[in-house]
Amino acid sequence: MIKIRLEEPRDISQIYLVNQLAFGQAAEANLVNALRNSKALALSLVAEADGEIVGHIAFSPVRIESENSCFEALGLGPMAVLPGRQKSGIGSQLVEAGLRECAKTPYELIVVLGHPDYYPRFGFAPAGHFGISWEENAPEGAFMVRELKKGTLSKIRGIVKYRPEFNAL
Repeated sequence: MIKIRLEEPRDISQIYLVNQLAFGQAAEANLVNALRNSKALALSLVAEADGEIVGHIAFSPVRIESENSCFEALGLGPMAVLPGRQKSGIGSQLVEAGLRECAKTPYELIVVLGHPDYYPRFGFAPAGHFGISWEENAPEGAFMVRELKKGTLSKIRGIVKYRPEFNAL
């Protein structure tokens, strides 16, 4: 049985390990720690099985900037599941739970840099179709958006950037 819940301080070392093992490197684990240390984790959920953290998902604030406006949104990522537990639905449970929790926030939009065959099942679509791009180069179709509030994508265009106070990450 998988339990999805908010991150607690006692989970931090296990969250680091899950991200490190899932991605085969420490970059994503270090990113999560940097976001946490900067108070930039808007939402951090864990998947727990038998007292062990087997998955993690993070959401942090981003800005969509254009010549005339600046819009606050959430960035999904990283999302990680222990290698031995992947392809068992844990990632889907984390994304679904995260989207439900994000819908309770004032944010109206979520962006993700992820696999173009995975995230569309949760309502994500290529951001470029809506005039939204990422400040970095991304593979075709991998940078995606999802509305939390209907109609948001009709009023926003621009480049997604980490909020300035998090640029040191």
